[in-house]
Amino acid sequence: MVKDGEVVIVDEFTGRLMPGRRYSDGLHQALEAKENVKIERENQTLATITFQNYFRMYKKLAGMTGTAETEAEEFYKIYKLEVNVIPTNRTLIRTEYSDVIYRTEREKYNAVVNEIKELHEQGRPVLVGTISIEKSEKLSTLLKRQGIPHVVLNAKYHAKEARSSPSRTQEGSNHRNQHGRTRNGYSSGRQSRIPYLQTLREKNLDADTAPKDEYERIRKHWLDVCPKEHDEVVNMGGLHILGTERHEARRIE
Repeated sequence: MVKDGEVVIVDEFTGRLMPGRRYSDGLHQALEAKENVKIERENQTLATITFQNYFRMYKKLAGMTGTAETEAEEFYKIYKLEVNVIPTNRTLIRTEYSDVIYRTEREKYNAVVNEIKELHEQGRPVLVGTISIEKSEKLSTLLKRQGIPHVVLNAKYHAKEARSSPSRTQEGSNHRNQHGRTRNGYSSGRQSRIPYLQTLREKNLDADTAPKDEYERIRKHWLDVCPKEHDEVVNMGGLHILGTERHEARRIE
């Protein structure tokens, strides 16, 4: 994608931007010429090392992630590290449904849009996952045709993602091109700090410089609203997560 006059590579697995990374053998220069931006000189690679070998240079190695168990065998083969699973603080109450297979992509997306529309009419928040920016924008076009308000969260709009409110007041659906970067909280009233910071931005105010009475008024409003919305969403079944297709790596799921 093009950002600030530069061609920036997007990681196909995580959906993250990779500033500073460039394609070799003139491919990046060809993309710069195609996008009509300044053509930079090709970088010269003096040495390379894989992440696995780089990490193995450390004397002590450990980590924590929510997606390690599915790759436990790989962690042991490469680093001789075992994976220990820490039980969740609360009992998992998520309901998981089996995959639904469609004959054509068109039928699948029609079914996805219909399901989102039905949930939106109920007032239930929806988080939709796609595997690429292209697919997320295609789905966005279909949702617009149905008049369903939504926010697209992918590498093109990562700044908007950082500001995105978890409040139910932001009606409609949120869909993104990678689940791996999703914050927990689209249906949680406990994260009421994010909505009131967004309200301050909309009023061109800053949390540090805003008048104290105005700041407290906005903060109190969201502290009252978010718990109520949280209870409403929970009573409807909570945040509905809709995956449109499987990723190549299970840990991204």
